[in-house]
Amino acid sequence: MQLGNLKNLVAINLSGNMLVGPIPSSLVHLTNLTSLCLSLNQINSSIPSDVGNLKKLVHLDLSSNYLNGSIPSSLNHLTRLNYLSFHSNFIEGFIDQEIRNADHLSWLDLSNNKMSGVIPIELTKLTQLEYLNLSSNQLSGRIPPRIDLLSNLLHLDLSHNRLVGNIPTHIGNCNNLKHLSLNNNSLNGSIPAQFGSLSLFYIDISHNVISGRIAHHLGELTSLEFLNLSHNNLSGTIPDFLNSMTQISSIDLSYNNLEGKIPREFKDRYPPQAIIGNKGLCGEFKGMPSCLTSTTTNLEEEPERDRFHFSTVSLYLLFYLSIFGYLYIFLSANNDVESERTVNRNGDLLSIWNYDGRIAYEDIIKATEDFNIKYCIGTGGYGSVYKAQLPNGYIFALKKLHQLEAKEAALIKSFETEVKVLSEIRHRNILKLHGFCLHKQCMFLVYEYMERGSLYCVLRNDDEAVELNWTKRVNIVKGVAHALSYLHHNFNPPIVHRDISSSNILLNMEFEAFVSDFGTARPLNPNSSHETILTGTYGYVAPEFAYTMVLTEKCDAYSFGVVALETIMGMHPGELLSSLSLSSSNQDVMLKDVLDPRLLPPTHKRDVQDIALVATIAFACLHSNPKSRPTMESVSQKFLSHKAILVKPFREISISQLWQKEYI
Repeated sequence: MQLGNLKNLVAINLSGNMLVGPIPSSLVHLTNLTSLCLSLNQINSSIPSDVGNLKKLVHLDLSSNYLNGSIPSSLNHLTRLNYLSFHSNFIEGFIDQEIRNADHLSWLDLSNNKMSGVIPIELTKLTQLEYLNLSSNQLSGRIPPRIDLLSNLLHLDLSHNRLVGNIPTHIGNCNNLKHLSLNNNSLNGSIPAQFGSLSLFYIDISHNVISGRIAHHLGELTSLEFLNLSHNNLSGTIPDFLNSMTQISSIDLSYNNLEGKIPREFKDRYPPQAIIGNKGLCGEFKGMPSCLTSTTTNLEEEPERDRFHFSTVSLYLLFYLSIFGYLYIFLSANNDVESERTVNRNGDLLSIWNYDGRIAYEDIIKATEDFNIKYCIGTGGYGSVYKAQLPNGYIFALKKLHQLEAKEAALIKSFETEVKVLSEIRHRNILKLHGFCLHKQCMFLVYEYMERGSLYCVLRNDDEAVELNWTKRVNIVKGVAHALSYLHHNFNPPIVHRDISSSNILLNMEFEAFVSDFGTARPLNPNSSHETILTGTYGYVAPEFAYTMVLTEKCDAYSFGVVALETIMGMHPGELLSSLSLSSSNQDVMLKDVLDPRLLPPTHKRDVQDIALVATIAFACLHSNPKSRPTMESVSQKFLSHKAILVKPFREISISQLWQKEYI
């Protein structure tokens, strides 16, 4: 039975099913549909032009696909829409008249696309909107001056665009607004005094050209918890009212033109990173010059608690040895060793390495308000990731299992695996585990926080993708290769990750790569069977694994090949992968034509050589016969020692030549 024949169907939810191809045209004939959710797939078509036939739709979610083209004008006919999400696609064109009749719309998310033009004034007529996210597009012009007409707005995110002009003063009339993100634009002027009349708990207006003093009206925001004013042209002193706003958990005033003495109360509450880049500041912060009124430089008064929290390498090794004894109890139940840095509550287990366990647990719960959704920075099938800033200024990422999943034996096993694997790993390109909590109602892992997020997200954001130049992309590929070589060849038994994908490669502020998510990792024990269940991310899994279920290091090598190509192409290889076995289809495809078009073609000799090498190794790793794929150790060595000599100009290198390994 075809889906289009189910005329009485009122709801379709096929999210997260790895669907490929276009949206079936027959769907637009299901005129009784009220809810259509196709998110988290790999659909690669435009939105059907006659989607307006579904006039009863209330909920439409096509997010996280590969949709292209523009928003069809027929969307104008969907007058009952309450929820509309097209985020994380490749949709182009303008935000025009298509949604002007959606009077009932309360949720609109068009973020992370390629939409351009101005934010239309007509958008302010959607007076029922509570959530509006247009971030990470190419929008230009000014913020509509009467944005306050959206009187029900709770969440406004216009970040990562090309907006100019002042922040509208009328925004002070959005009485319900809680979250405001205007960062990474070219906004100027001063901080509106009208901010003080709002009930905001989150403000990010960083990376603009805002000038003037820090408005004292911000001191009236009694609910404010997050404030980022960094990378602007703000001047004056650090205002005293910031010292009395005890509810603020995160503040960033860095890279402005602030001057004067740093208040001692500010020093006691916030890390040095909160004010770096302000050449006119002075005081007792580490790395800051002393003020003229100071008689001595008090750099030796670093609090003992900070020294304790994150110790030197030798102390770390001492603490780690004690923790590992407790981990051994938890994971193998063979010994009876007690660790001083572990809190055991009625059989539950918490360990934050180099941090007092009981304090860490309480600080984490407080820092996230018991895992409040506003601190959530990502959600997956089995859990969510939260950002937590502890009182000493250190920021961690917390991977917390969903409460229902936390009770399943398989998920607990995955949790234990990740703790065990990462507790033994020490590599610069593998995400550092700082600790864990195993509790009947709460299971989470404590990781180093990665500012840039995943490689997948960076490649889907045009601004960040352009910042990710050829040299940085090559270094990411090299870093992943070195990490996998370490896992496969420096462990006994070797560790196979089993889920290498761009979503599991995290990037720090300098775009360094860190392999993450070891929940499915498995040791290759020569004395046990290597047969296992199918795991991994669709589009990255080695083809032989799907039908043999036999696990080898070459499964990771295949996934690495996909990620390597994705990194230099700017998107998942997709159709290119399916054509590799057809020599005629890739005979005339040139390497330069499959590279990310958002970057200028490489011209520097080193970049040209490195990209040719990355592509050649990637294709070798994608060989259909796993025995023909290189080991990750050999790949790592190639990157460390290879001196590529191109036999012809870069523009003349074809995919077929790389497939034949002519450049290794």
